[in-house]
Amino acid sequence: MRRLLLLLSPSVLLLASCALPENGRRPAGEAAIDLPSLWKEASTGQHEKISTGWLAEFQDHRMSNLVREAVRKNNNLQSAAYRLRSTRESTITARAARLPRISANGTTSRSHAGLGPSPGVSSRSYGLSFAASWEIDVWGRLRNLDYATRADYQAALADYRSAQLSLAINTAKSWINLTESQQQVELAEQTLTDFKKSLSLISRRHREALLRAVDVQFGRNNVASAERNLRSQILRRDEAARALQLLLGRYPSGELKATSNLPNLKRQVPAGLPSQLLARRPDLAAGRARIYASAQRANAARKDLLPSLRLTGSGSNGSPELRSALDPAYLTWSIASSLAQTVYQGGAPSAQARAALERNRAAIHEYTQSVLQAFREVESALQIDHSLREQERFLLVEVDQASKAQSAAERDLGLGIEGSSVLEILESQRRAVNARGTLIRLRNQRLQNRLDLHLALGGDYETVED
Repeated sequence: MRRLLLLLSPSVLLLASCALPENGRRPAGEAAIDLPSLWKEASTGQHEKISTGWLAEFQDHRMSNLVREAVRKNNNLQSAAYRLRSTRESTITARAARLPRISANGTTSRSHAGLGPSPGVSSRSYGLSFAASWEIDVWGRLRNLDYATRADYQAALADYRSAQLSLAINTAKSWINLTESQQQVELAEQTLTDFKKSLSLISRRHREALLRAVDVQFGRNNVASAERNLRSQILRRDEAARALQLLLGRYPSGELKATSNLPNLKRQVPAGLPSQLLARRPDLAAGRARIYASAQRANAARKDLLPSLRLTGSGSNGSPELRSALDPAYLTWSIASSLAQTVYQGGAPSAQARAALERNRAAIHEYTQSVLQAFREVESALQIDHSLREQERFLLVEVDQASKAQSAAERDLGLGIEGSSVLEILESQRRAVNARGTLIRLRNQRLQNRLDLHLALGGDYETVED
């Protein structure tokens, strides 16, 4: 075997020098990204200890339980888990290509030749054969393909983790939407009660000939509108419940009960979040794995231009006696080696190598764009968080003043104070209802945006990639 390799070495080196591209370009196994040290929108203030686990930030025990239930029982995630297991099996196939292949075959037969009136002649035969082949990975081409397949599995694993994180975030969002819908139902019920109370007051003043019939019509119009809005909010709440039940893997009956209190955000986003947190984002981890896989495949495509060396061996034995067929002394065997090099194929091998290199470069640019997109998502979530917090501060004043105006208008009309009118009551009620509904929606938006921030960061404020 050593003599064979020594004889083949000059020819192999000569063919290798002719087959490799002249420009010598090599694929890149990673992308260099210039990361800022701190997020722009969170670069001020004291650095705080970043919390562990984004679920704990919302202080909602039931939401935490629902998120964990979804991760266990969601059918789409379970399907993705089985696909991931299927992908893992491909790593065994790629690794097996680097090992020898051995096959064995056993045969037995019986024949009979008829001789007319004379007794026929019967015979038996037994055969045993085996074959072995092994492509010696002289240049590391098979090793590159093996590494590429392993990187594919790591990318698939990161995709699964991304789906798991997205499911957890979407489940939390759905629970918050359901809670907000329940609050809107309760607000609609309270609004209907207030409108009925006002209609009773207006009707009494009308009977006393102190108000016109048109004022009663306005009051009844408000009550009918509140009745319609209540039905609409109940439908919206039931639809939110069905959406959450689907994520949980439950039957979408719409009967999932919600609480009346949204989760609390008692802490602000810590200042000085390190940009290195993005490295743990599952989608970016998948992108890095795909860059590495494309680089390994590009290297394999380049090495495919070089000669391939294969060893083959075979053995067989045949005998009319089973004992002789199994006796190694009767075995016929052979061992051979072969060196193969594509001399001309219309430029196809070189084109395949160049195409693999270009796919590697495309993967680098795709990853770079994904990183920039991740930065944008984090920056936007931080800015939106600050804006919504400021809006809530002013909206609380708006709700307070609208409620006071509604109470004053109803009191003035009930006491018959000069200058009071039904239009003042209707306008104050409309503003109070709109302000309260807007406050509920804005608090929902703040929670949703905080979840978007955790999704953009790839988790909590502290945990780093192993």
